[in-house]
Amino acid sequence: MKTRPCAVAGMFYPRDPARLGHLLGGFFAGTGPAKNAKGIVCPHAGYVYSGQIASYAFSAISPDFSGTFVVIGPSHNGYLTCVSAIPWETPIGTVETDTEFAGELDIPVDEVAQANEHSIEVQVPFIRYRFPNAKIVSIMMGEQDPAHARAVSEKIVAAHRVTKRDIRIVASSDFSHYVPEPVARDGDLYAIQAVENLDVPEFYRRIREKRLTACGYGPVSAMVLSCLHMGAEKGELVRYGTSGDQTGDRDAVVGYAAIAVM
Repeated sequence: MKTRPCAVAGMFYPRDPARLGHLLGGFFAGTGPAKNAKGIVCPHAGYVYSGQIASYAFSAISPDFSGTFVVIGPSHNGYLTCVSAIPWETPIGTVETDTEFAGELDIPVDEVAQANEHSIEVQVPFIRYRFPNAKIVSIMMGEQDPAHARAVSEKIVAAHRVTKRDIRIVASSDFSHYVPEPVARDGDLYAIQAVENLDVPEFYRRIREKRLTACGYGPVSAMVLSCLHMGAEKGELVRYGTSGDQTGDRDAVVGYAAIAVM
């Protein structure tokens, strides 16, 4: 069977299975108890920068979860919204795609468009490591305007209704890019507060107001809207940090957040 091979192993995370497993184990060793989240926001930078924060996001979901992760990531290469319908390889094992759920989404399949996209790929080893029996559905978002985010969420909700799958939704996004850390922290936390309130229109307004350079605001919005249909009542910022925490460079940082929606 055709699979989606690793495109950024050895760059964003270790290619060696032993090294990757050891790294992921160290990340999860420092996290707290699960929060029974319906959805999460998770960063997608190199693991040396954002891996620890990503582990806090996935730790908001019980490690016993064995359903389907709907992973929504932004397109960094200009492709339109699409899904993948094949299994995804990781250095620590292959993750199966829930082809029935993907087929019910009414979103075009485009394996070529997803072949080199890192925003989704970097989430898959976390899923394989912590949730070895789970499947995924990969949605890469091109357009990220409010109408498109709502359309994607409606397709997720409709597929959920038909398949009756147990799903958790992962919104893959970094926040501010290459600005001084005080600017990043101020703007990011301002926008994140709207996510905690599950207020998508306000989230978009705050992004415009602060001219934030978050790359996955569409996936975040689609995740929140989907979770609202699933009965979510609140969001919670679990952990926030910047690339400066690892590099020591506070002059031009990227912001990372782990957010749980419950």
